[in-house]
Amino acid sequence: MAIKASDLCKPSTTIASLHGEKERTPRTRPVKEKVVLSWSGGKDSTMAAYHLLASQKYEIAALMTTVTEEFDRISMHGVRRELLERQAESLELPLRKIMIPKDCPNEVYEERMRETLGAFKAQGITKVAFGDLFLEDLKQYRDERLAQVGMTGLYPIWRRDTEELVRTFIGLGFKAILACVDTKAIDAAFAGREIDHDLLRDLPESADPCGEHGEYHSFVYAGPIFKKAIACRAGERVMRTPRFNFCDIVPA
Repeated sequence: MAIKASDLCKPSTTIASLHGEKERTPRTRPVKEKVVLSWSGGKDSTMAAYHLLASQKYEIAALMTTVTEEFDRISMHGVRRELLERQAESLELPLRKIMIPKDCPNEVYEERMRETLGAFKAQGITKVAFGDLFLEDLKQYRDERLAQVGMTGLYPIWRRDTEELVRTFIGLGFKAILACVDTKAIDAAFAGREIDHDLLRDLPESADPCGEHGEYHSFVYAGPIFKKAIACRAGERVMRTPRFNFCDIVPA
């Protein structure tokens, strides 16, 4: 069959149709669901991000972090806001900071969280992801509060074996510094140490390898999901309370 130039000018004509062949439907990429990730800057939220991205099902629309106003640092972890912002920049993700006062009353925390979640819900986002592992009461609390604003929780690393998880974290090439340790669970000298195999060897048998019972909190400064490493170093160690020893991680 001869193909005329005039045939090719017809809007509905393709080479395949001229030869009587069945046209192939162009491949379309599946639409990823947008989620917000509760971000502490530490190991568990980083592994949650890693698994969300690896699943190819979700797009992280934003990171959500509580920052204590008086200290200008990540709540609980005590990491400087500047380092938090550098993480978000390296991850190439928007950052939503929820400012809360020191010794924040629960009703104030819940009100500010509700306002933030409502804003995300208005954008059509209905899921919030967390790096929780096995604290059932915390998961229940999150799910109940999310339900109040018409959202649901997503738990990418839920029920993972904690030793396997932290060893995977190390094996993938993530780098992190212990920003805070509970001296009732592990020695104060752990503050400022790197998460590596030596750390796991030195932790007491009573401590969870992932610090899931609050033994430690961390700051992740490099790894496969970061565009570039965040230049920083372990600085001064400070006992801010009789129980918690903090390492002031300093931008470099």
